[in-house]
Amino acid sequence: MPHAVGTLPAVADGKRLEQLHAIARGYVTEGLGKKNFDAIPYHESVELRAPLCPGGVEIPLVGREALRTVWWPPLPHLVESVEVLDTFVNSELTAAAVEFHLTISEPRCRLRILDRFTINTDGLIVSQENYFDPRPLTGAGSAGA
Repeated sequence: MPHAVGTLPAVADGKRLEQLHAIARGYVTEGLGKKNFDAIPYHESVELRAPLCPGGVEIPLVGREALRTVWWPPLPHLVESVEVLDTFVNSELTAAAVEFHLTISEPRCRLRILDRFTINTDGLIVSQENYFDPRPLTGAGSAGA
């Protein structure tokens, strides 16, 4: 069955599938878990949509340096532990998602998170959307871990 325009050749499908799963898992384990921003393969013009970004999910934070200076700074101090539950890849091999638990130290809570990434053929994250219920962080919901 031929691939649509813009997809990878069949011989590369297996490696691409592995690459996408590894990038999604590595975001959690190597980036968040080891508190290492540089371990996350962000493209220079990456776009992030997240509930706790200045523009919320409606206005993306744009650029690797903006993520480093605006979104990332509180995370190393707040992340206590991570647990990857699963990763998912779309059929076009252009996007991956990771489902994980993130334990925050202050306020002490466990967030159930799903992050979706669009990843270019160079293996760089060009967009990310972060899905989670922020109420445990804001005090508006149950904060139990």
